[in-house]
Amino acid sequence: METFPSIFNDVIGPVMRGPSSSHCAASLRIGRICRDLMDGELKEVLIEFDPNGSLATTHKGQGSDMGLFGGFLGWEAYDEKLPDYLHAIDEAGITTKIEIHSIGATHPNTYKITLKSSKEVRELTALSTGGGMIEIIEIDKAKVFMAGDFYETLIYVKSAGNIIEFIDRSVHCDEIVYHAGASAFIEVKSNQFLPQGICEELTAMEEVLFIKKINPVLPVMSRKGLTVPFITSEEMLAYNEGRNLELWELAIEYESMRGNISKEEVFEKMKKIVEIMQNSIELGMKGTKYADRILGSQSQGFQKQLKEKKLVEGDVLNRVIMYTSAMMEVKSSMGVVVAAPTAGSCGALPGAVIGIATELKLPQEEMVKAMLSAGLIGVFIAAHATFAAEVGGCMAECGSGSGMAAAGIVGLKNGTLHQSLAAASMALQSSLGMICDMIADRVEAPCLNRNVMAATNALSCANMALSDYNHLIPLDEVIETMKKVGDAIPNTLRCTGLGGLAITKTAKKIEAMLDQNEKERSKTFYKVC
Repeated sequence: METFPSIFNDVIGPVMRGPSSSHCAASLRIGRICRDLMDGELKEVLIEFDPNGSLATTHKGQGSDMGLFGGFLGWEAYDEKLPDYLHAIDEAGITTKIEIHSIGATHPNTYKITLKSSKEVRELTALSTGGGMIEIIEIDKAKVFMAGDFYETLIYVKSAGNIIEFIDRSVHCDEIVYHAGASAFIEVKSNQFLPQGICEELTAMEEVLFIKKINPVLPVMSRKGLTVPFITSEEMLAYNEGRNLELWELAIEYESMRGNISKEEVFEKMKKIVEIMQNSIELGMKGTKYADRILGSQSQGFQKQLKEKKLVEGDVLNRVIMYTSAMMEVKSSMGVVVAAPTAGSCGALPGAVIGIATELKLPQEEMVKAMLSAGLIGVFIAAHATFAAEVGGCMAECGSGSGMAAAGIVGLKNGTLHQSLAAASMALQSSLGMICDMIADRVEAPCLNRNVMAATNALSCANMALSDYNHLIPLDEVIETMKKVGDAIPNTLRCTGLGGLAITKTAKKIEAMLDQNEKERSKTFYKVC
């Protein structure tokens, strides 16, 4: 079944807490699927990471453990209890063990998980593919493909017999797949679980052992025969011939068809996201506090200097810097943010779009339109490159955010569709090869600087595009180049903490200090417990 990115699944979202969407939100989604697979009963969990992947070095500092354990407990990605995950998993009586050894993983974000309850043992292998998106690739040693956008009913059987024919005859399903093996099961994908009556009939059959129900974890569902009007900017331009739609309107056309939802619902969904972003920026501007972080609240100091006229003038630019910083500080203090397209790059897009719209005194409706425009550029990137720093470096995160923001900014100034695409192309061209080398395994530095750079780069490229600068290389070709450049970036410079600024002498001192602080907090935790 062919899949197409959704603005709300893949690009702008999830709403979450934590430093990294590919670690925190994705692992939480994987954990929730694990919980469903075990009918909500977990006693022991073994988690295995490959030493050649990103998770071996980043699973703790970037929040994979927090997200995964939160998922085991059935929490949401924005749950305020997430920072207290160790205490909660202990209270739930779930024993966890993490081992790092070769598991033959070919993707840097591979989770191999063995789950035990008082009555059964199940196995699951999953990938975090960037921006909170996941793929379940194996259940009980059977190859599967689950992205979390269907209701999945798993019918474990002694043999398939006539069961598939019975299901197909009884209910409408999007897909029915038989997975043979030691633990054979029939996988049914649909927009709802099999009706209770059908499940009871199946359970009564001699061939059926038991049934598992796995809930979707994405906000926009998929379906059989899903189509979209276009999937590249070139196809979009061809589709728009004679229609003369603006980029934000084309985004609504795309997402409405992709998600099988009304155009009004698409707009309202984005409006709610913009409201969350605005609230996050407002909270960041008031100052944030959190013990386990490298950088304290800095946007307040910027705001003070700005009011006192001690900064180089440039009202729009300075507001963008301030808003971007505020958003990143909320993320680093475990506040609620929107991954846009990731948590590590959650500051650039809203910082630029909301900052500029606020300075220009534009209504919220214009912010929503700009964010929709940005989302569609993100769809093209998601479809043909990646948002995962573990795969494409910071180019995939802040670079993508910059390209998306540039297109949105052009929309704020009523630029043309071609100018929006030109701005996105130039911003992405400016970001090619950007590495990911976070300090002390925290997604704070140099992430903050790079988000600010991404936002200000977006503003510059938008103004160049509005002045009809020649971007030379079409957006689709730049995105194709992003994928090739990402593949060429060494593993040490792709979110592993094994190269770049992460291994400088000072970075190692910071890392040691944070580790010591964490040990002290752990001692206090166990004394209290």
